[in-house]
Amino acid sequence: MNALDQLKRFTTVVADTGDFNAMRAYAPRDATTNPTLILKAAQKPEYRALLAQTVAAHPDETAAGVCDRLLVRFGQEILSIVPGRVSTEVDARLSFDGEATLARARRIVGLYDEAGIGRERVLIKVASTWEGIRAAEVLENEGIHCNLTLLFSFAQAVACADAGVTLISPFVGRIFDWHRKRDGVDYAPDDDPGVQSVRRIYGYFKKFGYPTEVMGASFRNTGQVLALAGCDLLTISPELLEALRDATQAVERRLDPARAREEAVERVRFDEKQFRWALNEDAMATEKLAEGIRHFAADVVKLEALVAAAR
Repeated sequence: MNALDQLKRFTTVVADTGDFNAMRAYAPRDATTNPTLILKAAQKPEYRALLAQTVAAHPDETAAGVCDRLLVRFGQEILSIVPGRVSTEVDARLSFDGEATLARARRIVGLYDEAGIGRERVLIKVASTWEGIRAAEVLENEGIHCNLTLLFSFAQAVACADAGVTLISPFVGRIFDWHRKRDGVDYAPDDDPGVQSVRRIYGYFKKFGYPTEVMGASFRNTGQVLALAGCDLLTISPELLEALRDATQAVERRLDPARAREEAVERVRFDEKQFRWALNEDAMATEKLAEGIRHFAADVVKLEALVAAAR
């Protein structure tokens, strides 16, 4: 049995791509996308027709509005391949605007509703800012399930769990990148700060019975992935899925809820002031959150330009 199939015994595997062919090849349960992945996919020859059809069907809509429709169209196609859920992201430019995030999330869910896709199959991705977390809390109470992304710190994770969000996506690889650059160390998986961050979050959630799912994301190598075998979900790029499928090494469960419940961990809470201070005190999380928002926002602008050029 290859490493990917072994991993699937412990963890739900999610495809981190907008490429339908990759999803068919690796049979993940769920799929997660972001503006960068959709932008990359939309520029491929095999998906140009999807872009052209979406643009042509809504000639009077703004570029931003058509982008939402394009994201949902990709989501529809993805859901015809994967049996579970797809994550669709709210415009990163709204990361500090709770009301606008709510409006955009409701619109996206409405577009899925129009396409006959139930809310149980859609996760709305929102950045893990204080405003994003508060918006997600409202959405969850409306029956709209959320995936809180760009998550780099324990404070963000705890605030998300206390808000009752469905799923969080801690970014293993980007945490690793920051520490490797600062320290000049190419960390082994068990010493990797990104891996350790997810292990801490997972242990805390299981210790205190939070239903919020933990989905490790943004991996740089298969060692990071396998060091988190047993995590609720892991979202993995096609390149690393292929590497895991080609590997034959034994895969052991590394995260276990029963063991987590036995750990001596204290419960913590974060109100707004405490959250902002904890984030401020974590240079890596502060820098990576801001950088991630800027990067996703820039790709939203590029996606809108692609839509405008297709008219």
